[in-house]
Amino acid sequence: MQNRNQDQLLYWIDMVSIMLVDLTEYLDTHPFDEVAMDHYNHYQTLYQNALQEYAKAYEPLTLSTTTPENMWTWGVSKNPWERGAN
Repeated sequence: MQNRNQDQLLYWIDMVSIMLVDLTEYLDTHPFDEVAMDHYNHYQTLYQNALQEYAKAYEPLTLSTTTPENMWTWGVSKNPWERGAN
């Protein structure tokens, strides 16, 4: 992945997650669309990679990106929405 600062990475995670929501809604009504499923899988990979990158550089955003060393760091750090307005 590219070298991004914390705000850029959070923005990227937001963008990719919105794409996943849109694709999920589309696939709910078009479950046999293979191109859409390929896009979904692509964005799912991007999303998981970005979550891992963020957890490694800063702190976990989801329980699935925790490690024994950082499992509860969100209790002592600010949440992304508490960092300030854009």
